[in-house]
Amino acid sequence: MRIAQIAPLWFPIPPTKYYGGIETLIHLLTEELVARGHDVTLFASGDSRTNAKLHSVCDNCLLSLINDKRAYTHDYYIQANIADVINLADKFDIIHCHSGLQWIPMTNSIKTPVIHSTHSGLTIDDIWMLERYPDIPVIFVSNDQRSLISTKGRRNTYTVYNACDFSALKFSIQSGQYLAFLGRMSPNKNPLGAIKIANLVGMPIVLGGAPMTNEEHKYFEKQIAPLIDNVHVIYRGAVNHLEKNELLMNAAAFVFPIQGKETFGIVMIESMACGTPVVARRIGSVEEVVDFGQTGYFADSLEQMVPMVEKALQLDRQKVREVAAKRFSVQQMVDQYESLYQEIANHKSGANT
Repeated sequence: MRIAQIAPLWFPIPPTKYYGGIETLIHLLTEELVARGHDVTLFASGDSRTNAKLHSVCDNCLLSLINDKRAYTHDYYIQANIADVINLADKFDIIHCHSGLQWIPMTNSIKTPVIHSTHSGLTIDDIWMLERYPDIPVIFVSNDQRSLISTKGRRNTYTVYNACDFSALKFSIQSGQYLAFLGRMSPNKNPLGAIKIANLVGMPIVLGGAPMTNEEHKYFEKQIAPLIDNVHVIYRGAVNHLEKNELLMNAAAFVFPIQGKETFGIVMIESMACGTPVVARRIGSVEEVVDFGQTGYFADSLEQMVPMVEKALQLDRQKVREVAAKRFSVQQMVDQYESLYQEIANHKSGANT
């Protein structure tokens, strides 16, 4: 098939200097589609690296341009990116947009079928858009995320779980001596809760991740920084891919004590890929991602998570990785996308005859 992938322009594909979960997924999807023989064009920033055809409206990602004061707003560039896709639409059998549901009206009038993925939590504006255009194909990353829209907004919706590259993550059969937390230093991700769990089970905890907003910096300085002693609470800051792999692989368990809904939580399957079981709070998509008693455990409160840690330490780390790989491999994800592309392209073709 001739496939267009529309990426956000904030980070390059794949993300290098910056962490970007959406951009990583687009990279995995694009490269696997190319490997399967599809003719793929990636609409992304010019500093992206891909085996697909690269079409760019800006030489560097928007974060670099704005940081270097070579750009001041993202709107112009993203609109130009979408406009180029529309102008070239007849060259594709299907167009897959990852840039946000706000582009549904602009892409709705072209003849080539367009499918939209929404990777983040739904806003009231997203829900309004979905209900206004109920026949537009939309892919969600979890059933929990999909359940937020009303029946009239679900006419043409699908769920495809995210994936990670298991071959790019080293695995350890040996359980480590500490608990791991990896995520933004924010109340929603709840590193403070992770520290409390570690204290209650009598294990040290290693934290990875950084505050991003002013509010998160205030939270970190007030709630987390005073607890860091480099003995019981160790802070690694923002981590790159290799550092993330080491952090997760050498942990006894990964704690995920979120206080708000996660649309998916890729870090959970990254931990499983390293053989490290997950202990999570049951909110949002957690119950869809963690196989209870096989890849980890979940509970409804921090207090209930504490005894789950000891249970998680007894799990077979080889099996943790194997079970996760069957559900969340790149091949599994791309199989589903391929099937949807064909289904939607055939449906649109049939509707036009």
